[in-house]
Amino acid sequence: MGVQLRDLVHAEEVPLEMLRGRKLALDAYNMLYQFLATIRQPGGEPFTDAQGAITSHLVGLLYRTASLLQNGVLPAYVFDGKPSGLKAATLRARALAKEKAQEKWAEALARGDLALARKRAAGTSRLTPEMAEDARTLLTLLGVPTVQAPSEGEAQAAYMAKRGDVWAAASEDYDTLLFGVPRYVRGLGALRGGGREGGTTVRLLEGPRTLTELGVTQEELILIGILIGTDFNEGVPGIGPKKALKLVREHLGWEATLKKAGLDPEAVEPVRALFLDPPRTEAYELLWRRPDLDGLRSFLVSRHGFDPGRIDRVLRRLPDEAPRSVTGTQMTLQEFESSAS
Repeated sequence: MGVQLRDLVHAEEVPLEMLRGRKLALDAYNMLYQFLATIRQPGGEPFTDAQGAITSHLVGLLYRTASLLQNGVLPAYVFDGKPSGLKAATLRARALAKEKAQEKWAEALARGDLALARKRAAGTSRLTPEMAEDARTLLTLLGVPTVQAPSEGEAQAAYMAKRGDVWAAASEDYDTLLFGVPRYVRGLGALRGGGREGGTTVRLLEGPRTLTELGVTQEELILIGILIGTDFNEGVPGIGPKKALKLVREHLGWEATLKKAGLDPEAVEPVRALFLDPPRTEAYELLWRRPDLDGLRSFLVSRHGFDPGRIDRVLRRLPDEAPRSVTGTQMTLQEFESSAS
């Protein structure tokens, strides 16, 4: 879920066209969970193949990636590795929430309330290693690179953007900002019209610009996150985003601010260290290749029972050649607006 910075930061709405020819590092788990939550049958059941394997995430991943490639975007999907030990409490809370959602889903189904059942079912989503591996296979067949993060996917994506290997990181988790991403895209998982219609937009945040607008440094932004609460620590009761910003804007320093808020600086130092220096890897290769159409048909139709007619319609939308990036990676929002005027 990430840190709740939504009420503090300003995201610029930009046309999808701005991403044409740009390399993006996508938080794979974040997007796959979106598909698992939203692509379901009327009663909330996920889509499955004849063997009972869940395919909802593959449906979303296929259509979304095909749309991005059709629009000239170069996505690289970053998969989570081993979660930090600091995340244990969050993971336990999520597991408990899924159990409760499962119970409420069953209750709604028993009452015959399909609308409520579908809503409750969204909270039961689970991504198994086998499902993640299927997703990676699909992406490879689409000619799209995947990256294995040592730990948090959004941290690795932010690192790739900081290195200039991609133009931006893409996720729905605001934690991405705390990892120091220079440029951050939201909304790729929910493009209107499948990303094919004119007027389709995404939301863009630029890290340095966000810090300037808030009047804080990167470490102070992390401090705001810690006060509110992140996936790696509980926040301070009674301190929300606006109150945290007001407190940090006093610029008292790390220890003094935490003590004033009632937190032990030593207790949250590992969280600060994680955001400033997270596990990441340089062992990745960003190469986009021509889609393997025969391999895609075999994987989706023969193995998972997808409708061959629908799959052929999607495959016809794929580029005939490997997509190419534009020269450079550092175009800013202001530069794009100038070039488009």
